Amino acid sequence: MTSSSARRVPIEAQKVDAPLTSSAAFLVVTVNDGEDAANTVRDVLSGIDDITKNVGFRDLDAQLSCTVGIGSEVWPRLTARPAPQGLHPFTEFSGATHTAPRTPGDLLFHIRANRQDLVFEFERQLLDELAGAVTVVDETIGFRYFDARDLLGFVDGTANPVGTAVGESTLVGHEDATHAGGSYVVIQKYLHTLEQWQALTTEQQEAIIGRKKADNIELDDAETGQKSHKTLSTIVVDGVEHDILRDNMPFGSPGTSTFGTYFIGYSRRLWVTEKMLERMFIGDPPGLHDRILDFSRAVMGCTFFAPSADALRGLGDG
Repeated sequence: MTSSSARRVPIEAQKVDAPLTSSAAFLVVTVNDGEDAANTVRDVLSGIDDITKNVGFRDLDAQLSCTVGIGSEVWPRLTARPAPQGLHPFTEFSGATHTAPRTPGDLLFHIRANRQDLVFEFERQLLDELAGAVTVVDETIGFRYFDARDLLGFVDGTANPVGTAVGESTLVGHEDATHAGGSYVVIQKYLHTLEQWQALTTEQQEAIIGRKKADNIELDDAETGQKSHKTLSTIVVDGVEHDILRDNMPFGSPGTSTFGTYFIGYSRRLWVTEKMLERMFIGDPPGLHDRILDFSRAVMGCTFFAPSADALRGLGDG
């Protein structure tokens, strides 16, 4: 198979490291009461490949994909398979100044493509099939901003693992063999006060983030006192650094002065993402929270598990 033809195949289902795209939709829903609703959801999730192929074949180079996450509370309604060992509702962190809130959400659909019309059409067909079975909690449309920067002006996702480290960091393995190949997913929605952020000097912004704004070069870690966002979100245990995979996207509406970042992190070990949030909101040491939170307010927080493609298809077996 040539490299050209290799690109022209649909992206496999539940591929958490699908390519970074120019457009995305983050759809969070709750499953309505009743066995009929659960049956509908089960059937739609098990056949999500069909929607992906139906929409994606219009332009295979647009790299349409959808990753489905399932929350802990709805898990027993959809399958008799035991829940992943680490899956639980989003852990709310309340520091002296800022809070990471927990908000409702049974299912997450992370829809990605390099064409917004494909993202739109996929979501339309998905919700048509789910009609009457779910209630939409949140729909956020993201876009790629300049050279992979967030609306604060800094390159986002620099710390993502690459190569063989991606699977090691994101996919459950032998430690929970029943759910091997799946991934824990944490989402948060942040709203920025851009006017206040832009009032800072570039040097002040760089000290908060921990990187140079223009060229993304890391700054040295502070040895004591206030730590940067980069340092607080780096988790090292017994000399080993534990990574997660981020596919954050900016979103917003200048007309309504809405500016934000949608955080989504995939991880093999849920505690790694939770430790990052604890350090950000509580502080390390406690009281010295991540100063990015003074300009970025968390308004959503949910935890899901994205099962392997085979496990997702197996939901249709009842």
